[in-house]
Amino acid sequence: MTHDHDVVLRPTAAQTEAALNPPPGRIGGDLVVETLRGLGATTVFGLPGQHALGVFDALGRSDLEYVGLHVENNAGFAADAYGRITGEAAPLLLSAGPGALTALPALQEAAAASAPVVAIGAQVPVRGLGGGRRGYLHELRDQQASFRDVVKSVHPVRTASQIPSAITAAWESALTAPHGPVWVEIPADVLDAPTDLPVMTAADATPHELVPRPELTALAAHWLSRAERPVIVAGGGVVRADASGKLRALAERLSAPVVTTFGGKGAFPWEHPLSLQSWLEDRHTTEFLQDADVLLVVGSGLGELSSNYHTFRPRGRIVQIEADLGKLESNHPALGIHADARLALSALLETVEERRDPAAPERVREVLDAVRARIDAQDLALERGLLASVRAALPDRSPSFWDMTILGYWAWSAFDARHPGAMHSAQGAGGLGYAYPAALGAAVADRSRPVLAVSGDGGALYSIAELATARQHDLPVTWLIVDDGGYGVLRAYMTDAFGRATGTELARPDFVALAESFGVPARRTTPEGLEGDLREALGSPGPSVVVLPAVLRMFAPTHTEG
Repeated sequence: MTHDHDVVLRPTAAQTEAALNPPPGRIGGDLVVETLRGLGATTVFGLPGQHALGVFDALGRSDLEYVGLHVENNAGFAADAYGRITGEAAPLLLSAGPGALTALPALQEAAAASAPVVAIGAQVPVRGLGGGRRGYLHELRDQQASFRDVVKSVHPVRTASQIPSAITAAWESALTAPHGPVWVEIPADVLDAPTDLPVMTAADATPHELVPRPELTALAAHWLSRAERPVIVAGGGVVRADASGKLRALAERLSAPVVTTFGGKGAFPWEHPLSLQSWLEDRHTTEFLQDADVLLVVGSGLGELSSNYHTFRPRGRIVQIEADLGKLESNHPALGIHADARLALSALLETVEERRDPAAPERVREVLDAVRARIDAQDLALERGLLASVRAALPDRSPSFWDMTILGYWAWSAFDARHPGAMHSAQGAGGLGYAYPAALGAAVADRSRPVLAVSGDGGALYSIAELATARQHDLPVTWLIVDDGGYGVLRAYMTDAFGRATGTELARPDFVALAESFGVPARRTTPEGLEGDLREALGSPGPSVVVLPAVLRMFAPTHTEG
């Protein structure tokens, strides 16, 4: 019996013909590729392996663009950046066992940054599942368990007919706020086996909208409208939700100063009169936030870095808008609104009353002046000059990707991203080696503009193999390597904490000669020549490397004061 409200999808004539007469020679891997194509994928990242060969065989029969990297973790970083830049799900094809596990750090970063990556990994044959220790190559007792604590959702497959539904469900999960990486797992014999199933065509994986509860936004609007000192913290959720315009409109309506977190760089104009910029690791900013009688936190969990290492002690009310339910009130009591940032800001704009505070820009200037005075007193002209040179050389709309390196740490606080989503770093999970492969993924997403990657020499050695990827695909990525002979951040941390550093000094190659051996143009530069050399490299087609020998220092922390 069919009810009026039932939705019945009737196949078209073409679909019926395709179902009755599928092309010969198809295997389980074809179902994977066809489903991805039907979901709208155009590009996939990954690395082949013995158990995943069925997918790669099918990939050769498709029109999907395949971008293969040389280490699974780097492939994951590339997919992460592709997802961040496009807002679309990025397929990542992996093998089983070591190949799959090598991608875990990248998936952790994608989870921390809410990047939509659909990782499709192989498994040993079905007979080897269940922890029976049958001795298959790459066998694990429970491979899913290694991913379950990292990714947003896990989707195991055991038969060919499960493939389309599992991948579709994973796709929908990855793109439903909060975005995140997901894991699909398919045994090798299912991927390799012939199939008579029809060709998979368009699939519906519409993500669910995360709409705020109206009674909560009404109360938040009431508090904000009557606040004497409202302040806004804008996190990465604002950028991911494409809500920067609504954030600005709300801030201007409330005369509310805005500070962006390191993950929310570019969410609010850097030079706006209400912009506190991103100086979250500074006591002056922390005290200003603590003094707010209503603090609106949008798309941030107020974690370690955003709270100046948990020294933030709010004295007023907090309204927290967050798509990740687990982050609501995870650090401070708040009026928690579980919602997509764009939808919640839209609701606030509809109900909040306009308030004028001509003194707000002056209070912002006082904070920034105090921050600058503190930095001015620390003899950091080299570091500030380098960051200014990078900013001057980089085109406004070109994205930049920063590794966990001292210049990257400076960029979190002091770099003007200029546009939402134009600056990305590995500060979500804090792993090394992110910048260069991520920049390659961004270049795949948009080849029309140059992309910048910034690494230290330690982080660069994690990713050096991907110079071959950059050359093979002729990607417009300029890689700035700041060579200080070791793990500079850890060297500083250990010296400050213990009076000496151990295990932080590194032998390293001649990066210029190494890059040139891959056919990638490279040059060595100086602090004085950085802007010009970087500008020339970014303006040249294809990949390039710029090496800057320099030992840098961080500005003094404030979370240890008192």
